[in-house]
Amino acid sequence: MDGLGKDRYRWVVLAAGTLAQASFSAMAFGVPVLAPQLRTHYDLSLGQVGIVLGAAGIGMLPTLLPWGLLADRVGERIVIASGLGGAAAVLAVTAETTTFAALTGLLVLAGALSASVNAASGRAVMGWFGAEERGLALGIRQTAIPIGAATAAAVLPRLAATGGTRLAFLALAGGFLLGAALGGIFLRDAPAQAAAPAEGEERRVSPVRDPRMWLLAGGSSLYLVAQISISVFGVLFLHSHRGLSKYAAADVLVGINVLGIGARVVAGRWSDRRQTRIRPLREIGVALTAATAAVAILVDAPLAALLPAVVVCGVLGLSWNGLSFTAAAETAGRARSGAALGFQQMLLGVMVAFVPPLFAAVVAASSWRVAYACVVAGPAAGVFLLRRLVEPGAASRPRPVRRPGTSASLPAAPRTPD
Repeated sequence: MDGLGKDRYRWVVLAAGTLAQASFSAMAFGVPVLAPQLRTHYDLSLGQVGIVLGAAGIGMLPTLLPWGLLADRVGERIVIASGLGGAAAVLAVTAETTTFAALTGLLVLAGALSASVNAASGRAVMGWFGAEERGLALGIRQTAIPIGAATAAAVLPRLAATGGTRLAFLALAGGFLLGAALGGIFLRDAPAQAAAPAEGEERRVSPVRDPRMWLLAGGSSLYLVAQISISVFGVLFLHSHRGLSKYAAADVLVGINVLGIGARVVAGRWSDRRQTRIRPLREIGVALTAATAAVAILVDAPLAALLPAVVVCGVLGLSWNGLSFTAAAETAGRARSGAALGFQQMLLGVMVAFVPPLFAAVVAASSWRVAYACVVAGPAAGVFLLRRLVEPGAASRPRPVRRPGTSASLPAAPRTPD
């Protein structure tokens, strides 16, 4: 690292963390891409498909916070290498399964182990980047989600067509091994001056007891309802309901994720320039609510009208996550960032675990239109919760310096509560 330089090595940390996270994303969104093949290979009902698609999320749910706490104690390298290495072994076993029960159980275990990368990789990036560019850095890190999803959507259906679901699961296992190696080799502790807690930071309340974290994580998790409806069920919807081929439906998801990569970077840089995370997060939520409503209205419309709505909704559904991630880390501070990110990801994991089976149940009981109409309530409620949230660090942000020619009058004294 001395030869490369500390200032430049932060980009190595960012790249390693991003690619390690992408291996998790490839599994999380790769299994939904394989939904048509899984349904055939395992002879699954639509309800069982929903359970399989939510299995990794169910496994993540109880382990995200413990992995974050462990990262705060022992560092990111050990957490990522051990978690992703274990998940790779589990997916290799999954490739040999033939029953619904075995498939579901092993995906739950793979989700529990691979959840290690969620908080740990974000914690590593936060330690190496200052507040003035942290939105951009964590926005780039969060591009791991669409990078992994786009790669899975482009590659896995072709692999499954050649070697069945077995080959697809072995490829996902290989991705986890690569992520474990990158994390173990390249992640390093941040320089002492960057990693040291700010004054008073050690006295901050635990994220689990911080009402701001509940509002932030709760509001953000409701945005995820809309994201799941496209990223998890988009291929199945376009293939089974609208008649697109498996490859064409997967290619739509590829396009959404490629655009989503840019959307996350732009959103992060946008928030750095505005020096705010929450306001852009709320504004994206309003647009996402409208886009989801458009998909519900256009479910049976001509594809020329439906597909642009699906793409816009999908891209907006991917764009917000980096802002929420950055706000969570900044709210908690460096010393507690692992726990904060683990807590936030745990609440997001609730949606990842339970929305897919619920969404599938609504589709089976009614229609795709009704299911997407129900989804609109998710981001709308999220915006409502986030309106109650104060920007992290707003109270401690320095006042603008007076410029020559402006009034030198002292500001009015703050009013005391009545």
